[in-house]
Amino acid sequence: MVIFLEREIVYPDSDGQPMADNTKQFRWIVLLKENLECLFTNDPQVFVAGDLLWYPVEGSPDIRVAPDVFVVLGRPKGDRGSYRQWQDSNSKFEKSGGISGEQRVKLLKHKIKKVLPVIKDKISSK
Repeated sequence: MVIFLEREIVYPDSDGQPMADNTKQFRWIVLLKENLECLFTNDPQVFVAGDLLWYPVEGSPDIRVAPDVFVVLGRPKGDRGSYRQWQDSNSKFEKSGGISGEQRVKLLKHKIKKVLPVIKDKISSK
């Protein structure tokens, strides 16, 4: 006789890693995340998050990443302990990014000018 036991899969809300490696990196993460929030403040169907664990595959809690900042179009705003893609209509990120190291921070200023118009165009074409 074979007995199958169903066990609950745990998707932790924290990976125990720091949000940033230094104060400059932290400021950039917060600046990007909050400016994206402001950009999409009037659209209830744009979810913006920072340093939130993303689980793309149901049943595989070891497959995860915590982008510094990400945007998901078509998903409602709101608090989440983690972003479990299958629970959010399988919606993937529109844009995600990380900030690591001094060189990355220097390049970020240039990239911001390119990324925001792309996101605005996506929203206006809906």
